[in-house]
Amino acid sequence: MDNENTLHQLAIRVGNRLRESRLMLSTAESCTGGLIAGAITDISGSSGWFERGFVTYSNQSKTEMIGVPPELIERHGAVSEAVARAMAEGALRNSRAQLALSVTGVAGPGGGTETKPVGTVSFGWSDRIHTTCQTMHLKGDRRQIRIQTAAHALRGVLKMLDEEDER
Repeated sequence: MDNENTLHQLAIRVGNRLRESRLMLSTAESCTGGLIAGAITDISGSSGWFERGFVTYSNQSKTEMIGVPPELIERHGAVSEAVARAMAEGALRNSRAQLALSVTGVAGPGGGTETKPVGTVSFGWSDRIHTTCQTMHLKGDRRQIRIQTAAHALRGVLKMLDEEDER
């Protein structure tokens, strides 16, 4: 099970890889409320590879801060791969970073529906050329879901960097 220490270790690994690649990361977080940016900025020297973080908790902030079209949210719901894609791409458009991650989900204990129960999280990762999305169904209480979400998002950055190395 992911915990704060796992999150810290992942953030260090992401930072080392970004620094080696001379790339900057931006984040767009909804259900994690800045947890990912917090894990990153706990690391001394993260200003060398972390460009900025957007906490877009409300639907309105997703539109105002990073340009997620309101129609997209209405059509697919805030917790969707379509919105995760728009969030990651919007984080890049509104920053000087070369890579971005996004998370939007239902951390609980309330807010779940039959089609999107508590623990449903959509992720996006973008490098200005490719955007990858994924939806997962995580288990645990609110804190556990948020930590698992942050850890998975950081693992996705490592995977994206591995794929870039292969190109």
